[in-house]
Amino acid sequence: MNKNPEQKLYQIAESQMGYFTTKQAISAGYLSNNHTYHIKQGHWIREYRSIYRLVNFPYLPEGEMVLWTLWSRNRNEVPEGVYSHETALSIYDISDAMPNKLHMTVPIGFRKSAQVPDVIVLYRAKLHKKDIREKSGYAVTTPFKTVLDLIYGETTPDDIVKQAVREFRSRGFLTEKDIVKLIETEPSLAKYVIEA
Repeated sequence: MNKNPEQKLYQIAESQMGYFTTKQAISAGYLSNNHTYHIKQGHWIREYRSIYRLVNFPYLPEGEMVLWTLWSRNRNEVPEGVYSHETALSIYDISDAMPNKLHMTVPIGFRKSAQVPDVIVLYRAKLHKKDIREKSGYAVTTPFKTVLDLIYGETTPDDIVKQAVREFRSRGFLTEKDIVKLIETEPSLAKYVIEA
C-alpha cells in the first residue's frame, strides 16, 4: 500500500516525538516550496531553522532533546550529537545537578555552517558505540562514560560527581566491576569512587 506524504511524514515524526527536518519532509513527498503553507495552515510548527514539529504532537520537555539532536545532524542527515556531562545526569535523573544548558558531545570533526545555539555547550570527542545509549529520538552517554566526562571535564563540582557515582551505584547503573574499571582507567578517580 502506497502511503501519501502526510502518512510518511507522520511515521518519521512519530519516532522523533513529532519533530522532523526539512529534508525529511521532502523525502516524505512534500515540495520544498510549500513548507510555509503548512506552517500558516497550522499543520506544522517551526521550532528552529529547518526543524519543525507536527501540531498534533504535544510539546513535551523531553522533545527538546530530539530537537537539538536533529540540529546536530550531518550532511547525510545523521544526528551526531550525544547528550553528555551534566545533561546526561539530568536524563538519568541522577544527582542535584541542574544544568541551565544542554551538554552535547559531537565528533571532533563536527561542522555546522550556523552558529551553535546558546542553549548548547559542545564537547568534541570520539565516542564509541559502547559509550552511548539510545533513547527515543536521541542518544546519551552511558553512566560509565558520563562519570569519566564529569571528572575529566573539571567543571562539575566534586560533591555533584561523588553524588552521581553514589546514585549510579545504588540504582545499579554502575556495577562493582565498573567501579574497578574506572579506577584502573584513571587511578586519580579513586577519590571520587571510594568517597562516594
